[in-house]
Order: sequence, then C-alpha cells, then structure tokens
Amino acid sequence: MTKKIGDQAGKMFEYFGSFLRKGIFSVLSVGPVPDHIAFIMDGNRRYAKKRNLLDGAGHRCGYLALMNMLKYCYELGVKYVTIYAFSIDNFRRRPEEVQSTMQLILEKIEDLIKEESMVNQYGVRIYFLGSLKLLSKPVRLAAERAMVATSGNSKSVLSICLAYTSSDEILHAVQECCEEKWDEGSALESKGAGNGLVFLKGNKNGKTKPSIVVKDLEKHMYAAVTPDPDIIIRTSGETRLSNFLLWQSANCLLYAPAILWPEIGLWHLVWAVLDFQRNFSYLKEKTKLS
Repeated sequence: MTKKIGDQAGKMFEYFGSFLRKGIFSVLSVGPVPDHIAFIMDGNRRYAKKRNLLDGAGHRCGYLALMNMLKYCYELGVKYVTIYAFSIDNFRRRPEEVQSTMQLILEKIEDLIKEESMVNQYGVRIYFLGSLKLLSKPVRLAAERAMVATSGNSKSVLSICLAYTSSDEILHAVQECCEEKWDEGSALESKGAGNGLVFLKGNKNGKTKPSIVVKDLEKHMYAAVTPDPDIIIRTSGETRLSNFLLWQSANCLLYAPAILWPEIGLWHLVWAVLDFQRNFSYLKEKTKLS
C-alpha cells in the first residue's frame, strides 16, 4: 500500500514538473533558442568527496544529472548536445580510477541504447568523438554498437567526447587533410597532370594559393557532425575550456555556474539560455565577421 502511494506521488510530481517545464520553455521559445549546447561536466569527484560518498559514486550521480539535462535540452528544442565525457589526459589518473570510470561508461552506453531509453524516446542519434582506438575493446565496441543502433534517429544528436582533446582533434584533422591532398596530388602525377607534388594552385592572376584551406580542415574534425556550439556550460565555476572544442568555440557563450556537475538543474539551463538570448545579437554579429 505504501509503495503504491509512493508511486502515485512520484507520477504526480513528474507530471507537475513536466507541466512547469512546458510553461518555462514556451516563454524561452519566444526568443532565440540555441541550436547546440555543449557541457564540460566538472566536479563529480569533488561532489563525492563533499558528500563522503564511495569512489565512483560521484560519477553515477553525475550520470543522473546528465540524463535530466539531456531531457531538458531536448524538450526545449535544442537539437545538438555535446558532452565532454573523458579526456585523453584522464588516462593519467590512477589505473583503478580509470578502470572504474571505463566500466561505468560501458554500463551507461548499454543503458542508452535500450529500447525504452530516453535516446529512443526523443529520437536521438549518438556519435562518439575522439581517438576511440585508445579505449579498451569492450568500450570501443559498445560505442560502435550505440552509433549503429541510433543511426536511424534524426530528431536530435548527442555527441559524446570520449578519449578526446581538442589538440588531438586538430592534429587528426591536419593529418587527414594532408593525406587527402597527397592522394589527390599523387593521382594527378600518375596522369601526368601533377606539379611535382608541390600542392600550390595558381589562380587567374598567376598567384599561388595554398591547396589546404580552413574548410578542408573542418570537414576532418571529429566534431564535423555538428554545428559549432552556441553555449558551453562548465560547472564548478571554472572558466577554462580544458582542451575542449577549442576550434569550434570562438564565437560561443561560456556559462560557468559555481555548482558541481551532479548539482546542476533546470534553472542553471534556464539562466544559460537567458544569457545567450541577451547576447544573441552580439554573438551573431561576431560569427558573421569571423
């Protein structure tokens, strides 16, 4: 009997919360709604220490916060969400901590692709961005399964940066771009139309220009599957990007609430969007000029 009453109360609370969010989001939607929000989920370990929780408990609390934040974003109409889940630099932490985190990531990837998961409820396509070859085989295979399983979803996109740093992403893009241009030049040489593999192209004025341009690099970025972020939210009050989306964040808003990641809630997202709307004209103009 007590359990039944508790379940009913929980459903009523969820219904009221959903009704409240619809009202808030309808007001926010009068102004410009960000297309892409990225999150640096900082403070899980400090949260666990602050609450005297066991090792790894902070990350589990952080996962629950992430699920709520994704739900709020997709209800608001944000199509793209990117999260910084695990940096390449994090591999330098204690081996047992890395192993525990990887086990949690593996478990949660499997949860994400279950039929009843929020990912399928909101039609979310998942991408994993980063140097995935650095991951253990079980985690890498789970990431690949998730990308295949959600490839038919088209309403929203969740990009999970795993074994990622922006410097590695840029290096990867440069390498891929150079290899592509080298192959193009080699093909021309084989047809007798090359120029000694010195890939400089002449224009009608006889001047040379580099054959590699910004767009060439950008199409080889891990994050080429999404537009540049409109807002980056980093918890714990830090205003550093920590090697996250450095290339893509030149014209976006950085919002840095002082709370730790597991403490993030609806109102933090609301304030971030309001801040974006207040600065929208400036950000739009800056983007045009870049």
